[in-house]
Amino acid sequence: MLNVVLYEPEIPPNTGNIGRLCHATNTCLHLIEPLGFSLDEKSLRRAGLDYWPELEVKIWPSWEEFAAALPDSAECWFLTTKTQQEYWDAEISPDAYLVFGPETRGLPQSLLQEHPDHCLTIPQQRGRSLNLATSAGIVLLEAIRQNRV
Repeated sequence: MLNVVLYEPEIPPNTGNIGRLCHATNTCLHLIEPLGFSLDEKSLRRAGLDYWPELEVKIWPSWEEFAAALPDSAECWFLTTKTQQEYWDAEISPDAYLVFGPETRGLPQSLLQEHPDHCLTIPQQRGRSLNLATSAGIVLLEAIRQNRV
């Protein structure tokens, strides 16, 4: 099963849209705290996320705890504008983890430097960035296409 990992997401509608995408594609969603919003029942209901209980979602208190729980064979891909390697050139395994950073600042530089060969980008006009939910959809659907899962 493919996995989408949101590192410290900040904007609830983006996480909601990505959750909907994960639900529709049978993908596990991992949320790395701190979150910029609440996931209590009232907040989810207000956001119209009635499918949330059916979604496979895992919430992690920190990146370190998430990373420690990964199997040794786990393949993580880090999405960033700070690399030249385009997402369609990667061979994404059917159980890969696609890691996206927070909307306002992206993934920490230290994490990108730790995994330089596993950083991917979506080509886009210089000075512009795609919405997080759009980016997750683009890369997740490429992974599905590659694996026909």
